[in-house]
Amino acid sequence: MGFAHEYATAIMHRGRIPMEPVGFVPDWSDRPRKGKFYPGAESFPLPQGDDAGPAPAATVQEGVFGAAGPQERLFSLPLLGGMLLDSYGRTGRRLGVQANTDLPSLPLYADANWSRGTASGGGLYPAAVYWVNGPGGPLTPGVHHYSTTHHAMQRLLTGDVSAELREATGMETSGADQFLVLGVKFWQNAFKYNSFCMHAVSMDVGALLQTWRMWARARGLRIEPALWFDEERIAGLLGLDVLDEGVFAVVPLSWEGGRAAAPSTGHAAGPAPRVRRTESERSRRVIPFETVRRIQAATVENATERPGPGALAPAAVPPEAPGSVPVVAPVALPEPAPLDMGVREALRRRRSSFGRFDARRPLAADQLAATLAAAASASVGGDGTGPEGSRLTRLYVFVNHVEGVAPGAYAYEPGGAHGLRLVKPGPPGDFLQQNYFLSNYNLEQAAAVVVPAVRTAAVLDAAGDRGYRLVNATVGAVAQTFYTAATALGVGSGVALGFDTVSFVEELELAESGEAPLLIMLVGHERPGSADFRYEIA
Repeated sequence: MGFAHEYATAIMHRGRIPMEPVGFVPDWSDRPRKGKFYPGAESFPLPQGDDAGPAPAATVQEGVFGAAGPQERLFSLPLLGGMLLDSYGRTGRRLGVQANTDLPSLPLYADANWSRGTASGGGLYPAAVYWVNGPGGPLTPGVHHYSTTHHAMQRLLTGDVSAELREATGMETSGADQFLVLGVKFWQNAFKYNSFCMHAVSMDVGALLQTWRMWARARGLRIEPALWFDEERIAGLLGLDVLDEGVFAVVPLSWEGGRAAAPSTGHAAGPAPRVRRTESERSRRVIPFETVRRIQAATVENATERPGPGALAPAAVPPEAPGSVPVVAPVALPEPAPLDMGVREALRRRRSSFGRFDARRPLAADQLAATLAAAASASVGGDGTGPEGSRLTRLYVFVNHVEGVAPGAYAYEPGGAHGLRLVKPGPPGDFLQQNYFLSNYNLEQAAAVVVPAVRTAAVLDAAGDRGYRLVNATVGAVAQTFYTAATALGVGSGVALGFDTVSFVEELELAESGEAPLLIMLVGHERPGSADFRYEIA
């Protein structure tokens, strides 16, 4: 049993037993940048890409539920630019009157809240996107860093190192020579969340991967990331200290007009290639939190031992929800409302509702059905895909104000059943608010609070410590899908981590099944006429 089990237990009990360092206060005057900065690096702007191009559809419906058949299209530079801009690029400035605690600082330009399509814990956006391009792409081969501030690529290394990526990821025979690599610089999150950092950033990675998957699927493209690979070797290539910046995912891209790369033949004579250019750190003091370094080291160890077919089957949630009331028939949900909004528009409109929910207008049952069906379909894909016919997550639903559904706690049954099985009757508002730590939401005012749960310990037993990344990336993918679907429906949504997990386990009777609630997702109508400022820059 590795350190990831210990870390997961500490996360689960942090509402009752504070994690070290207790009483830590962030130094906001010395905060890091929301993105890496490489001074002097050659930079070139990326195209913004068409919303759909020649694809027949690019709606959220297609992005979430589109058939996972053969890839219809190949990536091009405009498509890559469009995907990066819509997912992680800065697209506008937001300032709304709401209940989040950072509201007093947002009118100040230095603290501007720049909106992005993908959600991020605390709005910190700690992921770094690298493009390793070989000779089959449109540019001179090399390694580039995506600057979210400028929507541009910064060249860090010149030369074809795609064979290094293929070997490090076990893709020697794939022929791919274009890769996106997702890194996470821990200090960009740990300066605020300290030991909680790994829990938050691994969800951020899943949210970003799911944005890419929805964006690409709606356009006939395919995103299948690798989560298991030689992380230390790739970190060395990118010039990173693997304990300071982890490498969380590698995404091969099939490129328009590209040619298959020659099979790898091993290292050439001489030292391994490595990015020599270094970033500039804004913070004067960088604190290496020991817990973050320990969980990172644990997830790096044995990182090449990819779970085999069926290895995750024992970690799937049981078919029957624990604690459900067997004598009560499930509540049948109507056909989900269609998600007809374009993916780009939905990502541009996505935001957290915070304290703006309004219980006076109940949510339509088909709207709840659509958000649940979408969230239940989410997966990080690639080697993080669960066993065929089974699921790593189960959705629990606390219903407050939904048309035709009595208040209570339910388990969602996806697929053909598409209904809600009662776990505990009665209005859940008091329970929800009593077990929420923060003041930015009134949970009772939301129409429903959806809670994804995973058998975390079982995943770690099946996949090792690196499975912790899979658990949280999967939940991050669920959250991003939930946000995007709710936005497409024109209703408010929000996601929060500040709740007492143990109380939710007790309320839903999950101790025996080992399911652990990892975040809460709120959906409902917002108060009309709330003050809101938006300035679009892309």
